[in-house]
Amino acid sequence: MAKKKPVVGAQLYSVRAFTKDMPGVVESLKKVAKAGYTAVQLSGFGPVDYREVARAVRDAGLSAVSTHESWDRFMKDLDRLIEEHKAYECVHLAIGGLPKEYFTADGVKRFVDELQPVAARLAKEGMDFSYHNHNHELVKHGGRRWLDMLYEQASARMLKAEIDTYWITAGGGDPAAWVRQCAGREPLLHLKDMIITPEREQRFAEIGEGNLNWPAILAAAEEGGVEYLLVEQDNCYGRDPFESLAISYRNLTEMGYR
Repeated sequence: MAKKKPVVGAQLYSVRAFTKDMPGVVESLKKVAKAGYTAVQLSGFGPVDYREVARAVRDAGLSAVSTHESWDRFMKDLDRLIEEHKAYECVHLAIGGLPKEYFTADGVKRFVDELQPVAARLAKEGMDFSYHNHNHELVKHGGRRWLDMLYEQASARMLKAEIDTYWITAGGGDPAAWVRQCAGREPLLHLKDMIITPEREQRFAEIGEGNLNWPAILAAAEEGGVEYLLVEQDNCYGRDPFESLAISYRNLTEMGYR
């Protein structure tokens, strides 16, 4: 039986400059849907009402399949987070990163200990928790990479992986290898490409426009059970970010994903 292909979604942090209020959120969702996306990850919004956001997502014909929230909110405002995600009809919660004090060998254990009751509560609601990496999680502590220690100490039931292809590459890692390593615990995958300028500057790029090995990454994603390929571009360097998202989507459809 053929494996089900993951769905392509847009990480709305890419268009954060346009989502500071509800009119901006509504217009942004319409533009993302017009580009072809059917799924979004909610992130980078201003002080907007989650009920209005949920309604706007549905009105645009989209599904809110994941979010990025701060670790502080998970620790201090979990009841409200669960309420919001029920409104979104969203089960994949995630954080974009942790405060710097966690990035030690002892910090791994501290995070895992704090996560246990949070993950247990989310599981009772049919929800899960994913960790999104940057490059500093590949720093070695006593010869061991922080991200390796994290996924070894936290069970796959407690903690899911949201590998970021750009940041793994920026940390000196192989994104396809990391996706394979996290197989079975990765509902979400952050797709970002990387390009090098003639001035030797490392930059974000639209998917398929840079140097990452997309056939290997996407094959690993399918093998590992990834549900959503979430396109994010932190910086578009003067290009309209909605255009960047559209370029990434077109390139992914040519690769057989939508």
